[in-house]
Amino acid sequence: MKVVIPGGSGFLGQALSKALLQDGHEVVVLTRSLQPGVVVYEPDTGLPGLTNAGWLPDGTDGTGYWARLLDGADAVVNLAGESIAARRWSTAQKARIRDSRVLATRSVVSAIRAATAPPATLVNASAIGYYGDRGDEELTEKSPPGDNFLAKSCLDWEAEAREGEAAVSRLVILRTGIAFDRDGGPLQKILPPFKLFVGGPLGSGRQFMSWIHLADWVNLVRWTLLTEEATGVFNATAPVPVTNAEFSKALGRALGRPSLLPAPAFVLRFTLGELADELLLEGQRVRPSRALALGFNFGFSTINQALTSILN
Repeated sequence: MKVVIPGGSGFLGQALSKALLQDGHEVVVLTRSLQPGVVVYEPDTGLPGLTNAGWLPDGTDGTGYWARLLDGADAVVNLAGESIAARRWSTAQKARIRDSRVLATRSVVSAIRAATAPPATLVNASAIGYYGDRGDEELTEKSPPGDNFLAKSCLDWEAEAREGEAAVSRLVILRTGIAFDRDGGPLQKILPPFKLFVGGPLGSGRQFMSWIHLADWVNLVRWTLLTEEATGVFNATAPVPVTNAEFSKALGRALGRPSLLPAPAFVLRFTLGELADELLLEGQRVRPSRALALGFNFGFSTINQALTSILN
């Protein structure tokens, strides 16, 4: 199978690329770290079958050199998008967060439409931010969207992906939760204060965290690529979401550290601004109902299983 991964040089994309290559598939990563038109075949990774290609995901160029790499591919897994926690949110940064997803998806869909032999499957990233702040309401793929910035951005993001539905045999939209792994992602930023004995809940700690072990996220994507029945929206989260306080207690236990020092909400808001509310102090209690109904097996269903695996 040939799989093209726009945004494949990020935290999720690197893990997915490695797994697909180890499975014997051909992988093409579209990355902004290379100039458009620059293609590096089998870079020095020790994993044959990998190609890195530069692209410009501005929403207008669906016929450039990188687009030809989609022609004849079996699947596209679109993960492109700027990190939502890279820096404090300003009006300009919020525009970058939204546009990096919407315009990249528009470019991908344009390229698929222009392909002589288009890929059969498009797996497009989204996020559980789609649901907005919903307290302790249990959310499934059928739940309506929220109305904050991240929710509206996810709506626009998914709408662009749906524009390509007629050009592929299957469209899968993955609303991903907080992906945990030792070597990258959010956990890498969370660990230091706990290791220094100053970790604890954020704000009240009552907000829900819908999370997923990175290995389960990779396996879920692989499963969607190989499962014909997998189409439409899937929540990419573990079956058992936890509150922030429960997560903090589990992390402290896994590290052998206390988890008693909360970070007050007003301090987080002063330090991080609007980002603090939407990303840290608000939450979603999300269930992966469709994946479970179709028989996907999670290796790490509880946060204690996941953290023990990652940290030990």
